[in-house]
Amino acid sequence: MSATVPLPGDALLTVDQKEYLQGFTAGLAAAGALPFVGQNAQGQLTTSASDGAQNLAAPTKWFGFDDDEICNEERLKRELNPLDIWDKMLAHAASNKAPEGGDVFRFKFHGLFYVAPAQDAFMVRVRMPGNILTSTQMRALAAIACDLGGGYGHVTTRGNIQIREIAPKSTIDVLMRLSDVGLSSRGAGADNVRNITSSPLAGLDPDELIDTRPLARALQCYLANNRDLFGLPRKFNVGFDGGGRVSVVAETNDIGFIATQVKTVDGTAPGVYFRVWLAGVTGHLRFAEDCGILVSTEECVAVAAAMLRVFVEHGDRTDRKKARLCYVLDRIGVTQFLALTQEKLAFPLRHVPPENCMPRRPVDKHGHLGVRAQRQADLHSIGVAIPVGHMRHEQMSALADLADEVGTGELRTTVWQNIILSNISSDGLEHACAAIRAIGFDHSASAIAGCVVACTGNTGCRFSATDTKRQALALMRHLDERVKLDHPINIHLTGCPNSCAQHFIADIGLLGVPVAQDEGSIEGYHVYVAGGVEQERGLGREFAKNVPFEAVPPLLEGLLTCYVARREADETFVAFARRHDVAALRALAGALDT
Repeated sequence: MSATVPLPGDALLTVDQKEYLQGFTAGLAAAGALPFVGQNAQGQLTTSASDGAQNLAAPTKWFGFDDDEICNEERLKRELNPLDIWDKMLAHAASNKAPEGGDVFRFKFHGLFYVAPAQDAFMVRVRMPGNILTSTQMRALAAIACDLGGGYGHVTTRGNIQIREIAPKSTIDVLMRLSDVGLSSRGAGADNVRNITSSPLAGLDPDELIDTRPLARALQCYLANNRDLFGLPRKFNVGFDGGGRVSVVAETNDIGFIATQVKTVDGTAPGVYFRVWLAGVTGHLRFAEDCGILVSTEECVAVAAAMLRVFVEHGDRTDRKKARLCYVLDRIGVTQFLALTQEKLAFPLRHVPPENCMPRRPVDKHGHLGVRAQRQADLHSIGVAIPVGHMRHEQMSALADLADEVGTGELRTTVWQNIILSNISSDGLEHACAAIRAIGFDHSASAIAGCVVACTGNTGCRFSATDTKRQALALMRHLDERVKLDHPINIHLTGCPNSCAQHFIADIGLLGVPVAQDEGSIEGYHVYVAGGVEQERGLGREFAKNVPFEAVPPLLEGLLTCYVARREADETFVAFARRHDVAALRALAGALDT
């Protein structure tokens, strides 16, 4: 009888089955469908299938931290690896019992979040590498939301879909139904590599340099087959950007691979490569920075795997607030980090300065919305505005049906909480747009509704100080009725400093805070302006503090009305706001000096 290898959150696979999956992945690599990554006889990562195809074993050491030094989450992982609690998960579901103590943290490794006291229920976060779903998968998610959840789903700022209000007794059923349609939630929470993002128009964008979808899939396959890459010092984000007109905001990731065109330089053959950007985490006021190396398409996954293992070995396991990759680089420096990465690779890294690469063309900030011509003749994509990412299960099913009717059954989630339908012929556009409106959504990029992003808020997250989604919708309605814009404005609401909605990179960012009033407090926000990425890169500046929510809509109405009236020709809001210091901007907008 074959020994079993626990793959909690999906099923138990035999060793034979796991070896088959590894062989299947290697077969895809050999066929060119996925880049190959294996381990050679020296223990280095190689892109050559002939050199070796063994996965690395799970670590047996703890990288220099004693038990009395580590933080509580690390202690919980040492006491019982969260990948080894499948039996507990079955028992809890059988008795309809919520997890307690350290198991609340361990369940997150399987994408299951017990969110009490906000809700006495679970949320499941579903992985979608490359941010792509089939219509069958979307209908399955809609059915899970209807049958086992609260009847709705949320698109997140990493392009996941989350389903809430799941009873403990239903958790295993949820995981099995995900598995039935080729989806998984394993590693979607806690100290793991989160959903791997890819350019939202990958394979469709006429201006892209390379299709990044295979890279997102390949890295996800590699993670699923390498147990040692679960249980990192902290969560980790990876994004692949194909260099086209619509970005994936790679500079907010721990590792961002950004495609670039290279002429012949220092023996490097001309062609498309990726520049590697490191250590973005805007909630910590950090953008990723170009680390100076150039990697080929075939090398991306191996380089990501090597860097992840350096992070595993050198990340801080004593202080959660200092455990992200950026703090490793602060401590050991980029040069040493790359040297440690090189030790794990069987091929040399190319150190090529960015000036030897072609500059990226300007990004279309709102190119993920509206009708866009694809690189394929007579085909189009439609970016659908999903206000704050909230979809009723009926709307999820209707979008899936529409994707089948007018396209090829493909749906794409975006990091702006919207959805893209693809492969729509010219003849089908008018019907598709009308159907989108009938479902209850729109595709316009100029309406404020299409550019409002919000985290879960305090109805589903114990860390949030405010009801971000409800208040975002109220703010959206207020502004849509009173301010007419011809340039879209991004407004991001986040309920706590963890900044899941990335308020620092928005045109207008709102950070939820309790605001003192009488003997207690009410919900309110700090307001930031003029954040941006790509060619608008910069962190938002503090515009107002401790504003009660009821005062936020008129405050932003005054600010945007001022922008429309006083801007220069074709001036964006970011350019307008940066042209004035904050005091002058407050005065122009009639804002109180709070």
